[in-house]
Amino acid sequence: MTFSFDKVGVVPGDDVRPVRVDHPLSLAYIGDAVWELYVRYHLLACGIVKPGDLQKESIRFVSAKAQAEALKRLMPELTEKERDIVRRGRNAKSKTTPKHAGVHEYRHSTAVEALVGYLYLTDQVKRLSQIMEQVIDTVEKERKRTDE
Repeated sequence: MTFSFDKVGVVPGDDVRPVRVDHPLSLAYIGDAVWELYVRYHLLACGIVKPGDLQKESIRFVSAKAQAEALKRLMPELTEKERDIVRRGRNAKSKTTPKHAGVHEYRHSTAVEALVGYLYLTDQVKRLSQIMEQVIDTVEKERKRTDE
């Protein structure tokens, strides 16, 4: 099942003050929130309404492992600029230590969050939606495959 996020309304309006988009950990910070918003919208659109079920299902999308896997699948389709953002996000030095993932997965998770944050803050709504739809479709197809 494919969802379109173009009309979700997650992009700030024109009257919002511009923000810096050059620090990869800042991009990842906002990207984490945007990623979570897309996932929550998707889960609600699927009819999942119980908080416990929402939390359980969201882990398939928001864990460092899931995000690192999503990045691996997205890489061949990214533009040169997007790959640069991913590289900077992956190489950013964070003082946070991963709790439920290895360092490799954590860095790739940060990288994909930086990309999402960049697309969000530069108002590239169609591209952001395209990427998130692809990620969600891939996770859902994988779930259906393992459920069979």
